[in-house]
Amino acid sequence: MRFPEGFAWGVATASYQIEGAVHEGGRGPSIWDTFSHTPGKVLGGDTGDVADDHYHRYREDVGLMADLGVGCYRFSLAWPRLQPDGRGPLNEAGLGFYARLLDALGERGIEPWVTLYHWDLPQALQDAGGWPARDTAQRFAEFAAAVHERLRDRITWWTTLNEPWVAAYVGHAEGRHAPGIADPAAAVRAAEHLMLGHGLAMKAMRSQSASSRFGITLNLSPVDAASDSAADQDAARRIDSLLNRRFLDAVLAGDGPALDFLGINYYMRHVVRAGAPGSGSRVWVGSEDVEFVSRGLPRTDMGWEIDAEGLYDVLVRVHRDYPSLPLYVTENGAAFEGVADPQRIAYLDSHLRAAHRAIADGVDLRGYFVWSLLDNFEWAFGYSKRFGLIHVDYETLQRTPKDSARWFAQVTRRNGLP
Repeated sequence: MRFPEGFAWGVATASYQIEGAVHEGGRGPSIWDTFSHTPGKVLGGDTGDVADDHYHRYREDVGLMADLGVGCYRFSLAWPRLQPDGRGPLNEAGLGFYARLLDALGERGIEPWVTLYHWDLPQALQDAGGWPARDTAQRFAEFAAAVHERLRDRITWWTTLNEPWVAAYVGHAEGRHAPGIADPAAAVRAAEHLMLGHGLAMKAMRSQSASSRFGITLNLSPVDAASDSAADQDAARRIDSLLNRRFLDAVLAGDGPALDFLGINYYMRHVVRAGAPGSGSRVWVGSEDVEFVSRGLPRTDMGWEIDAEGLYDVLVRVHRDYPSLPLYVTENGAAFEGVADPQRIAYLDSHLRAAHRAIADGVDLRGYFVWSLLDNFEWAFGYSKRFGLIHVDYETLQRTPKDSARWFAQVTRRNGLP
C-alpha cells in the first residue's frame, strides 16, 4: 500500500475556524463574526473570537505538523485580516502574521498551500451586497492579485475558493451558514459571482507569475438514484447538476483560465429519490422536492454516512470526464469524540485505500490532506464536533495528539498504510 514517490501528505485548516484574535492586528469583521454573534445562529452561542488561538500559537501548531511528518499545510488567508474593508491597500500587520507563519513552516520544511477564500467575507463587502452582487467578484480578484503579488515569492500553491457550493447555497439559500440568507435567487447569483471571482482572480494572478500553481477546491459527492424509476433517476441527475456538474463544468469544460490542479473535498455519497414538492431541503434550489435516503451505514458524529467507495467513484469520475488534470484530495476526515479515536483511524484507512485503488486504476492523484489538523470551530455546530488529529481543550487550549495523529504519522513517514 505504498503511494507514488513524491505524493503530497498534508493537513488542512481554515482561518476563521482556528485563528481567533478577531480584534488584533487591524483585522476587520467578517460575515462569520456577525453571524456567530447573532443569537440562535450557532450551536451553544459559540463564536470564533478565540477558536484555537492559532494566531498566537502558530509555532506550536507548526511543530505538531512536523511531528505528523506532513510535507504540506493547507490553510486559508483571512480576507478581513489582510484587507479589513474588502478593498484598498493590504493591512501590513495582517501580512506580518502570515509572514511569520510562513517562516515557521519554512523552518520545518513544510510547503504552504494557500486558500484565498474560505468563507470569511469582509462584513463591509456584505453590507455592499455580498456575493449576490457582481462587484464582489471584482473585489475578490483585486484582493487575490494584491496578496499574490506580495507573497508569490514564498508560496507556490494557490487555491482561489474553498467549496463555492457551500458558500453560495448553504449561506444564501438555506441560511445555515453566514451570511444567513434564505433567498434562492440570491444563492444562484452568489454561485455565479463566486465562479466569476475565481476566473478573474486566476487571470490576475497568472499575469504576475509563471511559477505559481493555481487551482480551486470543490466539494464533490457521487449522487445515486434510490431506484431505477424515471423520477428517481431524474432526481439524481438534478442534484448531481447542482452539486457537481455546475462547478466542474464551469472551471474545466469552458473557456475560462486553465487550472494547474483541482482540489477535491470528499465526505459522503448521496442517494436520492423523488418526493413531494417541498419535502426536501431549500438548499437544493429548484429541486426542493428531492429526498435524501439513508442506507443504514455507520455514521460520523456529523450524521454523515461513511462510504469510502464514494471517494474512489469521485476520483475516477473526475479523471474520466476531465482528463489530464492533476488531482489532490484537499479535505477528507471525520468528526468523532475522544483522544482514543479508533473510528477516525478506520475512516482514514478506508479512504486512503480507496484513493490508492484509484491511483492504481490510472487516476492522477498526487496528494491527500486530512481535515483537520486541530479540533476547531465547526461553523454552525460551534465547538460540538471534533475533526482534528489533535485534540484541543477549549478551556485551556492545550493540544493533545490523538491516536489517529500517531497513526497518520506512520502513514506519512512510510508513504503508505501501516
